[in-house]
Amino acid sequence: MRVRALADTGALLAYLDRKDKWHTRCREAFEQGLLFPLLTSTAVLTELFHLARGRKQQLELVWELARSGALRIVPMTDADMPPLEALMLRYRDRPMDLADATLVRIAERESVLTVFTTDNDDFETYRAFGRRRFRVLPGRPSRS
Repeated sequence: MRVRALADTGALLAYLDRKDKWHTRCREAFEQGLLFPLLTSTAVLTELFHLARGRKQQLELVWELARSGALRIVPMTDADMPPLEALMLRYRDRPMDLADATLVRIAERESVLTVFTTDNDDFETYRAFGRRRFRVLPGRPSRS
């Protein structure tokens, strides 16, 4: 079954970087049913560009991804600020960063509970609507 999904920074970087230990698993996530475009936020893009800075080839790949239509940037508005603050306060023990908070908020607004991430610990903890679990892809590697 093909599903819409949210895109987090680490998985996007791993998807683009053949040397990343998560690269193959992130590529395989699309065989598990992820559909383009992936939903994301400007906060995630900001992290992505920040982490790619200083590496010309990686920066070019990030720009290519951003221009390709593979991502749909879901805007945050003034109305989203109180829910984002509430999420970051609820998960302050993790602590939840703004990029993760925007993805949880997008999940609630768009009813999308699948997240493309390498940040398993956090997204296995976070809940949309305070109680709904996320489906995390590519998920944890199997133990051999």
